[in-house]
Amino acid sequence: MANIQVLNGNRAAAIAAAMCRPDIIAAYPITPQTPIVEYLAEFVTDGFLDSSVSEVESELSAMSVVTGASLAGSRTFTASASQGLSLMYEPYFRASTLRLPIVMAIVNREMISPQTLWGSPQDSLSVRDAGWLQIYVEDNQEILDTVILAYRLAEDKNVLLPINVCFDGFYLSHMSERVEIPEQSEVDAFLPKYQPDHILLDPRRPMAVDPLTNGNLLTEYRLKHLQAQQNALHLLEELDQEYAKRFGRSYGGSIEEYRCDDAEYVIVTMGSMTGVAKDCVDKARDAGKKVGLLKLRLIRPFPSTRVAFVLKGKRAFGVVDRNVSFGWNTGITYVEVCASMNRKNCFVPNVPFIAGLGGEDITMRHIDYAIEMIIAQAGNTESHETVWLNREVNGL
Repeated sequence: MANIQVLNGNRAAAIAAAMCRPDIIAAYPITPQTPIVEYLAEFVTDGFLDSSVSEVESELSAMSVVTGASLAGSRTFTASASQGLSLMYEPYFRASTLRLPIVMAIVNREMISPQTLWGSPQDSLSVRDAGWLQIYVEDNQEILDTVILAYRLAEDKNVLLPINVCFDGFYLSHMSERVEIPEQSEVDAFLPKYQPDHILLDPRRPMAVDPLTNGNLLTEYRLKHLQAQQNALHLLEELDQEYAKRFGRSYGGSIEEYRCDDAEYVIVTMGSMTGVAKDCVDKARDAGKKVGLLKLRLIRPFPSTRVAFVLKGKRAFGVVDRNVSFGWNTGITYVEVCASMNRKNCFVPNVPFIAGLGGEDITMRHIDYAIEMIIAQAGNTESHETVWLNREVNGL
């Protein structure tokens, strides 16, 4: 019988991580991530989880601890956000280039300055090219399922890369909703014990790790790293189908398509805003407007082929970003989507949107407005300036 609970996103992440039986957990508290590690420490204290929790003095130390533990053959977990993520950047980059399958939750929060604590994927998107895999989720059920799936993806012998499971601070981390928790035996069957054979620090078998490399050797490292990311892109699609068969839930793999098959217009979203956007798509459909939604899940590696396949031939699309791309005067995922379209040599009229910065709500009014602008852009080959939805709709 299904174990159904009402959980906030942080607790969903902690339960999922615990069910994956990590050997080592290390993290430093930072809002809005802190409860994840508090829950995990509670699980260990109560005897629910047989793991070692390392209490460290900073995020840099936290990533260093799980890096060393992973090198020694342990399954590891950590979590962070915002300034904590930026503090751990040096070992964060090293973890990926050492090909260590660390799973890390990022509870998305704005970067400073000016000072703000509220949700935005600006933190994780700013380090998207540090070699990690990155998945962004919509709700608390997807948090739980994706953390479990993340270990299978990261630890696969053809991948062996660390992975971020990213979810919106406060909107998901601190808000509660229905979550179905699988049986521990089911998770154990899906996720076998981690048994590395590519690297294992052992004083009885000395080896060199992270040696000084020249250009040719470094090129080989980078080439294989990029190949592993592409392997992950394809493997995620397979694992999503396997997860659906075992647990009854599928998220589409690298992207989710919602009412896109016969759509003439598509709105592109990511994260928790997707729920209200789906309601707006349904509303538009009821009004006779052929609108669909494309939800971005995998940002690294970017699913450019699938994105272009969905958007090619549509009359217009728009991308709603909860972040900014400094220097492009638009959002980050808009740039990624446009690059995908260009790579496939196809042009579709489009509109870039920015909304929800600093924790501002993205409401049906904002998405309805965006949909009308997307429809109006059909047939227009001239580029559209970025629309700041909170300013336009709220009249600021």
